[in-house]
Amino acid sequence: MDFEFSEAHQIFRQALRQFIHIEVVPLVKEAEDSETFPKQLFRKLGDLGYLCPGYDEELGGGGLGKIGECILIEELCKINVGIGAAIMGGTGLALYSLLKYGHEKQKTEYLIPAIKGHKIAAFGLTEPNAGSDAAAIETTAKLVGRNYRINGTKIYISNAPICDFIVVIAYTDKAKGTRGISQLIMDRETPGLEINIMHKLGNRSASTAELVFNNCEVPAANLLGEEGKGFKYAMESLNGCRVTHGSRSLGVAEAAFEASLDYAKTRVQFGKPIGKNQVIAFKIAKMATDIEAARSLLYRTALQYDSGDQCRKEGPMTKWFCSEVAIRAAEEAMRIHAGAAYLAESPVGRYFRDAILSHITEGTSEIQQLMIAAQLGL
Repeated sequence: MDFEFSEAHQIFRQALRQFIHIEVVPLVKEAEDSETFPKQLFRKLGDLGYLCPGYDEELGGGGLGKIGECILIEELCKINVGIGAAIMGGTGLALYSLLKYGHEKQKTEYLIPAIKGHKIAAFGLTEPNAGSDAAAIETTAKLVGRNYRINGTKIYISNAPICDFIVVIAYTDKAKGTRGISQLIMDRETPGLEINIMHKLGNRSASTAELVFNNCEVPAANLLGEEGKGFKYAMESLNGCRVTHGSRSLGVAEAAFEASLDYAKTRVQFGKPIGKNQVIAFKIAKMATDIEAARSLLYRTALQYDSGDQCRKEGPMTKWFCSEVAIRAAEEAMRIHAGAAYLAESPVGRYFRDAILSHITEGTSEIQQLMIAAQLGL
């Protein structure tokens, strides 16, 4: 499938770069040092229609499809992966089910304000004993009168410390297996909800927390879609977000490459720039080739997704391959910069700490390969 950016996508990328330079770059150091996301960015991006470029314009989005969404996350992650990850988490996984299965009141109260940046969403799936095996969740939601009573624990939940609501994945009928899993919308201020901030090696500007539910009462009207369909909805959300995750990896790979190319041209050893040495030149050539291949795969898959294809094979391919490229690029950048990369203030060290998560989040590389193999009939 051939791919070429439309004029609208090109204009969006240029406008977005200007916004990021003015509004995002000055916030990176404080966000990293304090391990907090600058939540005002949600509203600023939303006011311009940049926050959810893949959603329809009548909802407050940009009408630019998955390609527009990938442009947004790629450009943000070139500057800071944590900030890009927080935006991705609050606009992708948490909102997809709302968009597709939410009733009108839910869309009015939660979806549209989130698209416009007036509310921040979190997605509560992962648990201490349920990561790659999402069906192993233990959180329950028991219908008692007109409310669901939720008990359980979630971990590694992006945006939880700053969110306004959480889409919670829980068993409403354990006996039915995955057909007994549902999704519910919980307001942050719900009594019994405990939010414990988690500190991470990388992606520090994406606020992350453990959620503990102690008899949290959620109105039955906050059931998202149909009871028992929550696992299906979550898998659909993850499928599309694997494509977007490729842009997250591509962004940090590009940042590592650009820093390395510049350093190879300006760092002089033994009377010449280090880029004149084949061992360095070959590393940079490999990085450039990897990134070009990743970019082609990513945007071809995004185009395919926008055409209506679920990309059940190409999505995992994109997520896995772009993750590999990000980690290789970040590691090579560390080698090229040597001791300079190991200093605490080095952005190159941050690229490495941020990129290494690519193997893990939203489905490990091993899970992606299993899905690809399954689509190939193995």
